[in-house]
Amino acid sequence: MFDLVVQGTAILPEGVRDNVWIGVKNGKIAAIGEGDAPEAKEQHKVTNGVILPGVVDGQTHACSYGGLPGIESTTRSAIAGGVTTLVDMPYDNPDPLNTEARLDDKVRTIEDVAHADMALYATVAPGQDVSEIGALIDGGVVAFKISTFESNPTRFPRIQTPQMVEIFEALAPTDIPLGVHNEDQDMVHAYMAKAKSEGKNGLVAHSESRPASAELSATAQFLELGAAAHAHAHIVHLTTARGFQLVDNYAFDGYRATGELCVHYLWFDPEIDGEELGAKMKVNPPIRPGEIDVLWEEILAGRVGFISSDHSSWPIDNKFTPSIFDAGAGIPGLETLLPCFYTAAEQRGLDAASLTAEMLCERPARFFGIWPQKGGIQLGADADFAILKNEPQIWDSANAHDDLNWSPFDGRTFSVTVDRTYLRGQLAWDGEKVCNAAGDGSYVRRGDSNWFED
Repeated sequence: MFDLVVQGTAILPEGVRDNVWIGVKNGKIAAIGEGDAPEAKEQHKVTNGVILPGVVDGQTHACSYGGLPGIESTTRSAIAGGVTTLVDMPYDNPDPLNTEARLDDKVRTIEDVAHADMALYATVAPGQDVSEIGALIDGGVVAFKISTFESNPTRFPRIQTPQMVEIFEALAPTDIPLGVHNEDQDMVHAYMAKAKSEGKNGLVAHSESRPASAELSATAQFLELGAAAHAHAHIVHLTTARGFQLVDNYAFDGYRATGELCVHYLWFDPEIDGEELGAKMKVNPPIRPGEIDVLWEEILAGRVGFISSDHSSWPIDNKFTPSIFDAGAGIPGLETLLPCFYTAAEQRGLDAASLTAEMLCERPARFFGIWPQKGGIQLGADADFAILKNEPQIWDSANAHDDLNWSPFDGRTFSVTVDRTYLRGQLAWDGEKVCNAAGDGSYVRRGDSNWFED
């Protein structure tokens, strides 16, 4: 007898299947069939919606404000949003994850307080030699990240070009990607100073002070350094079609190059939403005017690696500053990622369910080396499911589970609602409340899959 059988329309790696049943045993998918469902200790039939794999959010910042304890509320929010695996960034407060000891501390915290599973990025501090990289890889990290722009000298520092080369060379023999926050610091500082001197403020001024040229020049340099070392260079947030085309040029030439898109770049426009939202939609690199349609073209052309939330655990007080230039950059997004992307795809007449499973589940799982354990409904995989019902909702962050309770998406209508979330066969979200316990989440180590293996 199965522990759980879920039945309905499901998105499998081979496509959409109606009237399918999925049998779960010991937290794994043990059987998949059609027709009458077999007996199970627990059964759930989906009649007005779709069964998706649990979402793999490839870019989150659980610990950027509250430190390691922030994992609890962040993963609770993830589960409520159908996100069963978070790939968390290394820029923790007060110290980044750049040593084996800090990795051990974060893994222990995950095992103690997480509601969802987590995989981890690591980083390298300025001036740190590369000797610790091997131990961090042995410890299971799925990727490394650095920045060309310094937001904080300790927690979010700038890495100089010679050290970038050293890191690339150390990672080149491996399948581990090196990601980058891609903005040219000198250009941004100069444009910010100019905007301030002219008395400019607001979201449009923020976007203009961090122009696409600053993003693209940092992107191009990083891609070329990665190509020279024959390492995997990954751009963690591109905001323009040109950026994805740059990445594609390197991939076409046979280099390991990828680019990622965050969902808010597909939803907001500073010239449309900036006056209403102000700093509530401030992110870096900034959301650019007039890019939504061409970014969708990049997705459909296959040049976007995957879609992430870039969830930041900043309290709203961080946004209340007289100047846009002093407000914190980043927005919450774990409970809006799945319904937001699904809705946006559906509004464009696309196969929203299949595209969501591809861009939010399978592709990030493959990228971070955790496929086929995560990201797909298939035999032997973890029984992680996000069940959507075809019921519109108006987003109200007062009901969010992230202890932040603010969002630029407030008042926006999504066409679907996360009805249930299962983590390794256990009901974790029942549509009204998170019903698994802190500590039910686990640390996910990088496996053997490789984005470039084909």
